[in-house]
Amino acid sequence: MEVSSSPVVINEHMVIESSFLGREVWVDIYAPAGIRHFSSSDLLLINDGQDLPVMQFEAILEELYSKDRIAPMVIAGIHAGPDRKNEYGVADIPDYMGRGAKAAAYTAFVLEELIPALCDWFQDHSFKSKSIAGFSLGALSALDILWHHPDEFVRAGLFSGSFWWRSKDKTDAGYDENVHRIMHRQIAAGSYFSGLRFFFECGTEDEREDRNGNGIIDSIDDTLDLIGELVKKGYDREKDICYIEVPGGHHDVATWARVMPAFLQWLNKKPG
Repeated sequence: MEVSSSPVVINEHMVIESSFLGREVWVDIYAPAGIRHFSSSDLLLINDGQDLPVMQFEAILEELYSKDRIAPMVIAGIHAGPDRKNEYGVADIPDYMGRGAKAAAYTAFVLEELIPALCDWFQDHSFKSKSIAGFSLGALSALDILWHHPDEFVRAGLFSGSFWWRSKDKTDAGYDENVHRIMHRQIAAGSYFSGLRFFFECGTEDEREDRNGNGIIDSIDDTLDLIGELVKKGYDREKDICYIEVPGGHHDVATWARVMPAFLQWLNKKPG
């Protein structure tokens, strides 16, 4: 175990030998110093946790804690493995290229190996609520896990989400984005779960693709359409959903770092 020297935030590292994924999973744990003295706190899991040191995540937390802008929480940054494009995705529904084939195994790792390991790590510490976040494909994975496990998770942070994930190539005859975007179809076919909340981020320079020629890049189109599906399902656009569009923002860690403080403070807001 390694521990940072910060007086405000501890940064510990654990390795889980996952039977579901057949590999070691590195996890960085960020929490306020003295977290075990709290009877309970919120838990946030972040896919693509290897990106957090790049964005100076510990410094972001230190500033927020020092200014008393967020409540104590345990944050676990899950490092992606070499087979990231198969482990992230939509469980049991690979995309048109067969990617995401291990998404169900990744979900099982999160629920059956990671969360119990974190409970053991913090011993008697209990979690008031659990949230999950991610970047790009990691965001797609986070939303899929939240949507299918509302008994475990209540909030999702979705940065530059790969919501284009589709069962048919956009160049194929008969492609219909109302039918072939997998996560949109999952939301449309699912049920309303009370208490879920969603945070979305997109940059206006996230990409340059505009498959339907409407003058809006696909990542923003896909995100706004997904928000529309959530609203149709019954989620309140103002109370349950936050959407931040970053002017000039790119599909990169620097852009996500700019929005991370807003997301962490949003997590602490009471709905309504």
